[in-house]
Amino acid sequence: MDGLEPGKNIQIQSYKHNGQLHRVWDTTTVLKGTSNRVIGANDKTLVTESDGRTWITREPAICFFHAKYWFNVIGMLRDDGIHYYCNISSPFVFEDGAIKYIDYDLDVKVFPDMTYTLLDEDEYEIHKEQMNYPEVLDKILWNNVDNLMNWIRQRKGPFSPEFVDQWYEFYLTYRS
Repeated sequence: MDGLEPGKNIQIQSYKHNGQLHRVWDTTTVLKGTSNRVIGANDKTLVTESDGRTWITREPAICFFHAKYWFNVIGMLRDDGIHYYCNISSPFVFEDGAIKYIDYDLDVKVFPDMTYTLLDEDEYEIHKEQMNYPEVLDKILWNNVDNLMNWIRQRKGPFSPEFVDQWYEFYLTYRS
């Protein structure tokens, strides 16, 4: 797909339901890019929050985005194993050199032993009310929480044992 060629650097932009920019990851290297799926990697990349605050990611991460699923997955390579942070979000779009998605607050944190925790349900409820999420959207999002948890339990896609390690090895070929 144009702009998603392996080795190309792109941005990741997260928005809220009301269209407000939420967070921007400055540089992510595309490892595989199609109209349906993007796998990227970054390490020590600049992140800018909506209020202007910035921070730098601490470890290498493999990012998984899909145009059909309402979640994305970040696999972070740490000393004690792979930690995953999963955002319940709209499917991604790619435009103007950036992956863009709407973050719907609900997150799933997955630990190296593949246990997981659902986070930010309170934040979700507040934003659902403030931004008037339609009932059909609420159902889609909760169905995707279930779908994501099934992927985790089944070690599917980015949760398969070799996924993050293999893509990280590939990423290193672009950094040498």
